[in-house]
Amino acid sequence: MSFSEFTKEDYDLIRRSYEALMPKVRKRCRDEEEVAVVEKAFEFANAAHRNIRRRSGVPYIIHPIEVAGIVVEEIGLGYKSITAALLHDVVEDTNNTVDDIRNLFGDKVAQLVDGLTKIKSVLSRNESLQAENFKRIMLTLGDDARVVLIKLADRLHNCRTIEYMPEHKRDKILSETMYLFIPLAHRLGLYSIKSEMENIWLKWKEPEEFRNISNLIDENIRGRAGEMEQFVKPIEEALSAKGYRFELKKRVKTPYSIWYKMKTKHVPFEEIYDIYAVRIIYEPSVEGDVNAERMDAYAILTILTSIYPQLPGRFRNWVLHPKSNGYEALHCTLMSRGGVWIEVQIRSRRMDDIAEKGIAAHWMYKQHGYSSENDTEMDRWLERIQEILGSQDVNSLELLDIIHSDLVSTDIVVFTPKGEQKSIVNGSTALDFAYLIHSRIGNNAIAAKINRKLVPLSQTLKAGDQVEIITAGNAHPKVEWLQFLVTRNARSRVIDYFREQFDHYEQYGRQVFEERLAAMGLKPDRKIIRRFQERFQLSDVHELYFRIGLGMVSPEEFCRVVASCKAIDEGRISRVLTSKGDDGTRRYVMAECCHPIPGDPVAGFLRDDGTVVVHKKSCPEAEQFASKHGNTMVRTEWLLRDDEYPIRVSVKGLDRIGLLNEITQCISLRMEINMRKLVLGCQDGIVEGYIEMFVTDKSMLNQMIDELRKIPGIRDVVRTDIM
Repeated sequence: MSFSEFTKEDYDLIRRSYEALMPKVRKRCRDEEEVAVVEKAFEFANAAHRNIRRRSGVPYIIHPIEVAGIVVEEIGLGYKSITAALLHDVVEDTNNTVDDIRNLFGDKVAQLVDGLTKIKSVLSRNESLQAENFKRIMLTLGDDARVVLIKLADRLHNCRTIEYMPEHKRDKILSETMYLFIPLAHRLGLYSIKSEMENIWLKWKEPEEFRNISNLIDENIRGRAGEMEQFVKPIEEALSAKGYRFELKKRVKTPYSIWYKMKTKHVPFEEIYDIYAVRIIYEPSVEGDVNAERMDAYAILTILTSIYPQLPGRFRNWVLHPKSNGYEALHCTLMSRGGVWIEVQIRSRRMDDIAEKGIAAHWMYKQHGYSSENDTEMDRWLERIQEILGSQDVNSLELLDIIHSDLVSTDIVVFTPKGEQKSIVNGSTALDFAYLIHSRIGNNAIAAKINRKLVPLSQTLKAGDQVEIITAGNAHPKVEWLQFLVTRNARSRVIDYFREQFDHYEQYGRQVFEERLAAMGLKPDRKIIRRFQERFQLSDVHELYFRIGLGMVSPEEFCRVVASCKAIDEGRISRVLTSKGDDGTRRYVMAECCHPIPGDPVAGFLRDDGTVVVHKKSCPEAEQFASKHGNTMVRTEWLLRDDEYPIRVSVKGLDRIGLLNEITQCISLRMEINMRKLVLGCQDGIVEGYIEMFVTDKSMLNQMIDELRKIPGIRDVVRTDIM
């Protein structure tokens, strides 16, 4: 922030921004009294922030106005939340107090502003998003979710203006955004906010990828604009003929969602088949009747599939089994007459509001008499979060990972023997289900029946399974269970059971720890122990030994942690990096998780011993570390050197005589690249595999990929991380 007298242009900008906000406010407020409160809040905040500017140079009051606009238009909150959004920085940045807010605007607005002030103060610390700060945010979610919703609006606007931040601060904010706020927006059902923050993240973390994908999308749209019109016309005619009142929207997949799919599926842009989507938003035939509303969705689906062929295996029924964030819709993928697969989403107006505005829309419809199992799902999730927060056996940093995992997890629906519907994390086992029902059932479990077939407790559940747990009165938990349990609740119950034998397992764990290190020619010094504590987010070494004693650290995981220590000690160092203000003596280590090469956007993290570990900016491990230890981030940039870096590309194509020879000639002879491994297999005429090689920078890699794609028969060549 900075201080300088406002000019006429500044006052004109404030006036225009405020005038743009008020029509949205009037549309949401119930009467003039509520509008008057919002107007009063603006006048108060405008006076408090007078002559204060943001980094961009614009008057500071523009920020609260924009946040209020997001709160009312994109989230759909009422006048008290709009008022709190306008006032959210007043207590933190001016001489006004929460009591001043309470005297002028009442207790509820004061509580919202107080909650926002506390969140801002903890997020501003150099420690970044440490777990105690994170815990306070999540506790606020339980007390009054509106505080977190307004904070999401605040974070979105800060992301929109992040170009004015210094690079190191920008990276820290974006990492926090990806690790916490984007999953939180998803869990609360705020799709548009989530998507926009994802795209901003990609734009700054992987700018080259963002530009390339955006350009490909634009080219694709220009080439298929007429085809989309031809696709929707018969749908509009058929629905109108049946008397439906509806709105039809055309959507293009976002750059981030395409990038993420390319990265995780290891496919090129050309193999992303669901770039286009059509959304049908219909008015229900019977107002207020959720069952009738859902029958309308199925009827519309029948009409669509009578016009176009449907892609088998791509039908999604989130009307019958809504997502845990309340999302309801039918999704199908249809073949256009031009030969393009197009996803069609079928939603009622209520479903669309909930999909776009999430929990706030839930509240609104609930107040108007709508009720469904979605409300219960959201309540269960909030209860689960509060249970996690109240746990006594979870340390601060571990808490961050637990709730992050909960935010990004996906649920499936299974059934009890009596047909009761239960939501559980995808990938859970029958034993996880037993503990979901009751801890006593879990502790006494000996086997399970899935769809009336006897299975072991380790059996993974699938959506729609009917699960019955078989128990015995003398049965008890076994240490081996910790090898396959997935949910935190179940793992915690088993760990709690063995805490009665804490000393025994701690002593055994210490013995295992020392024996494993000795087998690797190492001793348990303070540095190695600290590395293990960092890896498993444990502040207590006794707890570390206890968990090793329970078998919770596999030999493979143990070796990976030791290897990360040895990588630093042995000096896998590259002198092609420098740090701003560095004297040239600092050591650099390329992260094994993402293998950055010159040309990749990178971020460095300073360790206690002075070593800088370098990650790609988009690396998930870097995002996680930056969210917890943002104060250790150092700015890094590549220098031009001739060092070589290991890289892997995945290759797929049609088999033919001489293909392998052309691939090796392209890499070794034409490109003069040092190839260290080539693994290709052929099945049913399709060649698939990967090539590992050494390159000097990203431009060499991109050139090599382009050359491989020119070889007849080669269809896909994509960069993949070496594991």
